[in-house]
Amino acid sequence: MFTGIIEAQAEVVAIRDEQSNRHFTLACPFTQELKIDQSVAHNGVCLTVVALEENAYTVTAIAETLSRTNLGQLKQGDKVNLERCLLANSRYDGHIVQGHVDQVGICEEVKDQQGSWLFRFRYQPQAAGNVTVEKGSICVNGISLTVVESGDDFFSVAIIPYTYEFTNLHAVKPGDQVNLEFDIIGKYVARLLQK
Repeated sequence: MFTGIIEAQAEVVAIRDEQSNRHFTLACPFTQELKIDQSVAHNGVCLTVVALEENAYTVTAIAETLSRTNLGQLKQGDKVNLERCLLANSRYDGHIVQGHVDQVGICEEVKDQQGSWLFRFRYQPQAAGNVTVEKGSICVNGISLTVVESGDDFFSVAIIPYTYEFTNLHAVKPGDQVNLEFDIIGKYVARLLQK
């Protein structure tokens, strides 16, 4: 389980396809602390460390993951938001994030508000209950954010300078895909109301 608080960014140093799988080799500031079989969220996608080198590690994304996320668009040199699993004795600074991306969204607009940025994203409404509510939580590229405006197929979020600088949101522009994980509590409530 994660909280959506980004620890660092990794750089993609190599990509290798094997059948329908894609192996990503990445370098990050805490590479030396990782171990094989550890779960790490990459742009909000929980992936398992499968290999370690001196300054890099490798994770594997299967076809299902590639079809639901923006990981298939990564190129060598791209930056990826990282978060290691929550420790039992940690502060819970974000919200409940599973690392299970529901779908991608498209950035429609980025507004510089002279001290913050307003991002607007559109997504395809899903039968699975993917909804947002104003002042509720949403996970975008692994980042726990608060919804500003909420619609049936769009939402906006306000980004503070720290988040803008220390995550890959500063590189997101209109037309780009982002990974979305909707609030798990909201999804359960929506599912129960369908019954």
